[in-house]
Amino acid sequence: MTDVETTSRGLTSTGPTEEVTYWYGDEPTDRRRRSKAVLEALRIYRAAEVAMRRRTRDSMAMGENELLVLRYLLRDATRRVRPGELTRYLGLSTASTTAILDRLERSGHITRAANPEDRRSIFIQATPRADVEVRQTLGNMHDRMLAAVIDMTPEESAAVVAFLQRMSDAVDGVAVDKRAVDSP
Repeated sequence: MTDVETTSRGLTSTGPTEEVTYWYGDEPTDRRRRSKAVLEALRIYRAAEVAMRRRTRDSMAMGENELLVLRYLLRDATRRVRPGELTRYLGLSTASTTAILDRLERSGHITRAANPEDRRSIFIQATPRADVEVRQTLGNMHDRMLAAVIDMTPEESAAVVAFLQRMSDAVDGVAVDKRAVDSP
């Protein structure tokens, strides 16, 4: 494994015995150096992904939450989804979810249908147009991402999946310390 080159990313270059120590202390072991290189590569990937998502939102003239709703609905077009499920998924208020659904309905990306078993509730469904538009917009990106991993060995795939699961667990376990936020 090679270290991530920091000079091309606009970070300070260090010599062979010096390391960037901003986040992770100054223990100059090979293990720590490799760990930092992995975390830096992950940060660089995340920045690229954030930029890609912004370009996608811009090209579809939608916000992040609108895209999240469409992706959620398109995962299983036969599933019956109520607005409350989307509210919980997005972590928003009912009013905010309603505003998002109104915009998506006006743009022709979703439909609302009465629940035949309970006329007081409705189901939300992505339209065929939404499916086509999302596939056209994201299809090339998904093809490129698949091409980047398709030739991985089973061992490489298992290592990457295990790493990403550990990272997900690590960041999901972070709670905001109110004292740190309130401190000057």
